[in-house]
Amino acid sequence: MENIKIYYKRNLPHYQPVNATYFITFRLEGSLPKKVIVRMKEEQAQAEKFLQNIKDEKEREKKLYIQRKLYFGKFDHLLDKASNGPYWLKNKKVAELVTEAIHFRDKKKYELITYSIMPNHVHLVFYVGKHNILHKPQNTSPYIVSSILQSLKKYTALRANRILNRSGTFWHRESFDHVVRDREELKRIVAYVLNNPVKAGLVSTYKEWKWNYINE
Repeated sequence: MENIKIYYKRNLPHYQPVNATYFITFRLEGSLPKKVIVRMKEEQAQAEKFLQNIKDEKEREKKLYIQRKLYFGKFDHLLDKASNGPYWLKNKKVAELVTEAIHFRDKKKYELITYSIMPNHVHLVFYVGKHNILHKPQNTSPYIVSSILQSLKKYTALRANRILNRSGTFWHRESFDHVVRDREELKRIVAYVLNNPVKAGLVSTYKEWKWNYINE
């Protein structure tokens, strides 16, 4: 679990280990202006290039981890405060569809820990272990999380478009996936996910948000 990455650019997926807990974020297509994302990626790439010059490996990884957290925090803040773009997840039927799809895969593809369905993005935390992966060839891929997300997003996109009577891309193709390092980090991430609607000013407490879930 030492190879910790929060993905911020379109690229070949990195190795995604089995027996790991993942923090996932995926968003609606068009939820953020393209020029904003391009600028943020360029700034992040420059920052990481600079940090790669640190000779001490532990110090370098520590700084890179902090920098990626800062990038993700800025990205998520922009999603919470977005004043334009689609909010299809506000539609009750669409939100219910996504909820059902997430729970359907629980105990089959992963062990669900928590999620929050926001108006324009989804935070999802789950554990992937050998005992809950079906023994099929496609599941031997080192990109198991990418495979899970592809299935989830494809299924929900098709049916959400039918509900909304629209066509075209529903989810943005990129997703963030982060390997959770330890129990303490997991606690922080779970609190972050559940309190996202509070931080965005949608509710006063996390329990008021209908589209929050925590596996107690």
